[in-house]
Amino acid sequence: MTNVAAQTRRRLSRQERRTQLLEVARELIRDAGTDEFTLGRLAERAGVTKPLVYGHFGDRAGVFAELYREFEERQRKTLAAALADAEPDVTVVTGLVAGAYIDCCLAEGRELADVVAALAGFSTLAGIRQEAEDAYLAMYREALEPFTGPPSLAGLQAVTGAGDALARTALSGRISAAQARSTLTAVVLAVAGGSPKTAGTQEA
Repeated sequence: MTNVAAQTRRRLSRQERRTQLLEVARELIRDAGTDEFTLGRLAERAGVTKPLVYGHFGDRAGVFAELYREFEERQRKTLAAALADAEPDVTVVTGLVAGAYIDCCLAEGRELADVVAALAGFSTLAGIRQEAEDAYLAMYREALEPFTGPPSLAGLQAVTGAGDALARTALSGRISAAQARSTLTAVVLAVAGGSPKTAGTQEA
C-alpha cells in the first residue's frame, strides 16, 4: 500500500490533507508537467472529491503558489542550517550560500522549474515569488554583511539569477552539480567583493 493510499483510508486533519494533496500535485507535475495539471486530476490521483481540492486551493494557480512557497521555505531552512555553525570567513560563507541554493534547487527537480514557469502566467500571483525571494535574500544579506557591508540590490539579483540558471543547466545534465556550485560561489564571492579565484573549481 502506498503512503498516499494509506492516508486516504483514514480521516486526515486539514493540514495533513493539504500536505498529501501537495505531495500528489508534485507527482502529477513530475509525470506530465504543469500544462496537463488540473484540480480534477489532482482529486482523482489523491482519491478525494473535487470540491475538497477546490476548498484547499481555489484553483490550479493556488496549487502552484503553495508548491512554490513550500520550496522557498525549504530553501531558507537549508541555508539557515548551512550557516548555523559556519566559520566566520567570507570564502566559507559564500561557498555555503551558493551550495545551499544549488543543492535545494536540484533536490526539487524539474517540477520546480515547471511551477516557476507556470506562476509567471498568472499576473495575480506575480508578487508571490518576489515576496519569497525577498525573504531568502534577507538571509543572504545578513550572512554577507559582516564581510562586505550591505550588498547592493543589483548584486543580490545577480546571485539569484545566476543560481536559477545554473540549477536549470545542472538539471538538464549539461553541467555537473559541482560545477554549478563552484560557479555560483564565484558569483557570490564577486558580489561580496572577494576574488572569484578563491571559490574553487571543483568538478564532479
